[in-house]
Amino acid sequence: MKIQMIGMDHSRAPVEIRERFSFTTAGAATAMEAVCALPGVEGCVLLSTCNRTELWVSASGPLDLPRLLCSLKGLDPGEYGGYLVCRADGEAVEYLFALASGLRSMILGEDQILAQVKEALSRAREAQCCGSTLEVLFRHAVTGAKQVKSQLLLSTANASAAELAIDRMGKEGYDFAGKRCLVIGNGEMGKRSAAALMEKGAQVTVTVRQYRSGRVEVLPGCSRVDYGERYRCLPQCDVVVSATSSPNVTIRAEELEACGLDHDVLLLDFAVPRDVDPGVTRLPHVTLYNIDRFSVPPSQELERQVREAETLLRQERERFEAWEACRDLIPRVEALGTYLAGEVDFRVRDVVKELPLSQEQDRVLTQAVESAAGKVLKKLMFAVRDHAGPEALRQCLSAMEQVTRDA
Repeated sequence: MKIQMIGMDHSRAPVEIRERFSFTTAGAATAMEAVCALPGVEGCVLLSTCNRTELWVSASGPLDLPRLLCSLKGLDPGEYGGYLVCRADGEAVEYLFALASGLRSMILGEDQILAQVKEALSRAREAQCCGSTLEVLFRHAVTGAKQVKSQLLLSTANASAAELAIDRMGKEGYDFAGKRCLVIGNGEMGKRSAAALMEKGAQVTVTVRQYRSGRVEVLPGCSRVDYGERYRCLPQCDVVVSATSSPNVTIRAEELEACGLDHDVLLLDFAVPRDVDPGVTRLPHVTLYNIDRFSVPPSQELERQVREAETLLRQERERFEAWEACRDLIPRVEALGTYLAGEVDFRVRDVVKELPLSQEQDRVLTQAVESAAGKVLKKLMFAVRDHAGPEALRQCLSAMEQVTRDA
């Protein structure tokens, strides 16, 4: 199967373009099902975050990915081709490993992307769209990323875009201490924003929505207000952070103007699609920054750690490549395992007959022996692959198959 992907990220497209390619959870499932219905497609995974949208496909041949991705959003590929990048096979594999480890993030080394890659894989599984090739590829990429996270302390690894943005504002002279802050959104990004603001000494109120499941919890130390009451709070706020996963605007220019602001208000929009109507910038007292306003240049120490991370990832990537090179051998390994299980069962049968076992116990024991024999053989065969390479595995298989034919 040919591995191919298309996507755009913060380095190629501004937020106003990225938001047009953003997918909700339900929209992603529908899109993946549509892609998997195409001839020759084995599986696909759709990754949609604040900073990127990427469509990963395994198929028997090349696809017109720009046209395919744009068609999923009802957009003209001729208009957006300059924002999109396509990768295939080895280049795509290398990119995914780096991506999952945070090496392609706006904030180099950040942790959230690993969770987002895992969530994308989980959604593809739930939609029954993943396919075996992308399943194994994404699992190896996640494993490699975990090794990087556990063995290297990338200097910005625990920071989110929201935390870095708030920290950057402080370094640029904005004093959050004592400021009245409203955080719209109580998800992961909203909670990180609230925590970062409280660390700066701000008074934080968080909007919540009441669901049937009961009371929604907010971070200790935060006040709470119903989402529908947000405009009532705005005239008293100095800072407003909006960080939801909703496709709808949370702050509209007309409603904000009606609030009659009489002091300066800083709006930080960390959502994609954008939460805040860009038209608010025409209003007096309003300053608006979106997620593209903030980035962190890598230090020399961070660049050194990135090189170490790339070495770790190369080792895990080679394991995936070995699997891919040998995947045609899996039926032969399984057939050999079946043969071995039968041989083991034949040789222990006389001993088993002497045991005081019921018919059901005998059946369970026989199945356990056969299963164990097959698993041991697979473990040994793929150990040969991992340590000696695909060609050594092919030679071992051929030799063992010859033994079975001569027996």
